[in-house]
Amino acid sequence: MEIRRGRPEGNPRGGRSIEVDFFRGVVLIVIVLDHIPGSTLSHLMLHAYALCDSAEVFVFLGGYASAAAYTAVLAGRGESAAKMRFVRRCWEIYRAYLLTAVLTLVSGALLALLHLNPPMVELTGWAPFVDQPLRSAFDIAVLRRQPYLSSVLPMYVMFALCVPFAVPLARRSPWLALGVSATIWALARPLAALFSIDDMVDWAFNPFAWQLMFVLGILCRVQPISECFHASRTARWFTYAAVVAVLAFAIVKLFVLMQPLPGTLKQNLSVDRVINFVVIAWLAAQLVRMGSIARLARRLPAVVTVGRTGLVCFVAGTLVSLIVDTATPHTFHGFRGVLIGLGGDLVAIGAVLMIARGWSGWKGQQSGAPANGAGYG
Repeated sequence: MEIRRGRPEGNPRGGRSIEVDFFRGVVLIVIVLDHIPGSTLSHLMLHAYALCDSAEVFVFLGGYASAAAYTAVLAGRGESAAKMRFVRRCWEIYRAYLLTAVLTLVSGALLALLHLNPPMVELTGWAPFVDQPLRSAFDIAVLRRQPYLSSVLPMYVMFALCVPFAVPLARRSPWLALGVSATIWALARPLAALFSIDDMVDWAFNPFAWQLMFVLGILCRVQPISECFHASRTARWFTYAAVVAVLAFAIVKLFVLMQPLPGTLKQNLSVDRVINFVVIAWLAAQLVRMGSIARLARRLPAVVTVGRTGLVCFVAGTLVSLIVDTATPHTFHGFRGVLIGLGGDLVAIGAVLMIARGWSGWKGQQSGAPANGAGYG
């Protein structure tokens, strides 16, 4: 998979991919919608037609963007600067995790005080926190337990620390990097049990499993498939097979797997999720090659801005989803319920777009140039 075309015009560094920023923006908006139980648009998202969902896309693009950021700093300022860049990034993500956890708990406290949205109060983890505040605060600080919506960030802290080792290995020996990652993925469950993070309540994402998706993103950035192969007959057959596979997964999801799948399959990144994502990613890469995604991204610059302010939009998006879910009536069903859910979706999307625009403008004023937001979120 190669995503290098269509860089945004006017970018003085020329190091970002408008397609990656666009995909990241879409995924961040989808994450907000997916965490609004009454959302109408969430029924049209990837998880409704595939065994994977926005989480795979989010982590894969995080690996891709991390590799791009590391190689850019490496080329411009050397290895030491590149390593320090991701040490600082690790601290930024950890602080974002703590902020997200605090916002989640405060939201749960306010909802409990006002006797609003009891299901969401339970999800925020406010009740266990009240019972043992000091123990809970310590567990949150050491990543042992993550409140609702903050659970994806702890594994990103680990991934950021591993980038200075994973990217050079992927550049020198891509097959070795893939082999090591696949081996860790295969051993993910016993490794999680060894480190006592195998409980869904504690870690919704097993980092030993999900690192595979992150490493795939790194490999696609530093070892892109050649244009010669993309133009070959083999690649065309891959595309035909990917179309068939995507349709087959959709049929299975819609007509065979009628009940929700066990959460452990997502927690440990099951093999069917990986395969489903890979075939979708291959088709997305073909759209990128044709320039379709770049043209769409230029028509939707607000979504690109969301992708460039990923960490901020992720943290703020957790609060947006909680507020919209609480403010949306859940007593209506049928067509009226669909319209109310759609209204809440539009409010949530508008809020995320405004947050991204406001933050990007503020960062631009601070630096004297348009915010670039290099890195990942």
